[in-house]
Amino acid sequence: MTKLQTKQVPFTFNRGGYYYFSRRVPTDLVEHYVYPRVVQSLKTKTPSVARSRSLMLATKLDEHWSYLRLAHCDLPAKHLLKSQIQLRSQPTNSDRAVGASMSLSEALSIYVAVKGAAKGKTFQAAAERACGYLVDACGLKDLHEYSRADALAFRDALIARGLAGSSVSRVFNSVTAVFNFAVSEHALPLTNPFTRIYHDKSAGVVKRLPVPNDDLRKVQALCRAEDDDVRWLVALVSDTGLRLAEAAGILLGDIKLDVEVPHVAIQKNSFRSLKTEGSERLVPLVGSAFWAACRLRQQAISLAQPAFPRYNKMGSTNANSASAALNKWLRPHVPAQCTMHSFRHSMRDRLRAVNCPTEMIDQIGGWSHDSIGKNYGAGYPLGQLERFMKQACEVVDCLDGHHSRLARDRAHKVY
Repeated sequence: MTKLQTKQVPFTFNRGGYYYFSRRVPTDLVEHYVYPRVVQSLKTKTPSVARSRSLMLATKLDEHWSYLRLAHCDLPAKHLLKSQIQLRSQPTNSDRAVGASMSLSEALSIYVAVKGAAKGKTFQAAAERACGYLVDACGLKDLHEYSRADALAFRDALIARGLAGSSVSRVFNSVTAVFNFAVSEHALPLTNPFTRIYHDKSAGVVKRLPVPNDDLRKVQALCRAEDDDVRWLVALVSDTGLRLAEAAGILLGDIKLDVEVPHVAIQKNSFRSLKTEGSERLVPLVGSAFWAACRLRQQAISLAQPAFPRYNKMGSTNANSASAALNKWLRPHVPAQCTMHSFRHSMRDRLRAVNCPTEMIDQIGGWSHDSIGKNYGAGYPLGQLERFMKQACEVVDCLDGHHSRLARDRAHKVY
């Protein structure tokens, strides 16, 4: 049953747990619409998020309706003008360039449309969520109306929400980016009050620990014993160090087994984008990751299909669903502060243990480089990457420091 939410979340109704924006078109503007009501999914079940998005949509509609009304009204004292002036229904870029400001909702729309054109839905969602937090804390205003006091109040409101220091930083970065982009694009004579706002970046941040070698061996053994698609995903991540979203969103055709060096191609596809440009790479398949890849290919019907269909429904990769399910299964088998992302930390430590060059580690993990020179050339060949990753697997299998030293020596000689 559809239930209108008129108090807690204005202009919405709830269907199946999700909030939908709903607004009646004014009678004098109905002729401009094919339906007398504007209805749009807000794509959230959270009341606070739905409220922010609903208010932003309502404000944008009010602005648009005002333009429509002005465009079709008679201009006062029109007969006194030296030349006829026609009002436009929407301001042009040149109008904005000489204007003093614009609304936050308009700045957000420009930012998402221009800068987010080639990026995934997460880019837009992050920007909308951050601006929604700002609207909740300080109201929806024109950019020039936001002050330093608003920025400080915004910081305090984020902390009051219980956000960790790293999350507060991400929200501020998104708001700052929207503000700066609008100012730069349209040469607005404004300063950004949201820059250089102090907050404790370490507050509430839980340090992720690498998975200890003993627990890593135990988890990989459990994956082989249970032998299903969920455990294949865990095994694939455990011996490649892939980000969970990268692994969950690969296509079966990305898994290359009939080649000299079996590997997985991490690249953009229609289901998910990548975190950074440097994330696109080839990663050798060794150990449990190779076993998981073989099991996946044995089940293949079409190489164009996602390797993990359960996490790739409705045309996109649901990494959050994968994270929740896998971490729930993993929790009893690893220390308290370890998650699926901890395998990524473990892989870096394992590669360090065999004296793998830092630049090669960055290439395997898709980490950004810290110098311009490292971006030159095509990088290390797959054969060298495979040798070090095999040595890293041997380190996990070694039960004492003597064997670990032997593995490091062999890796150094191979390199």
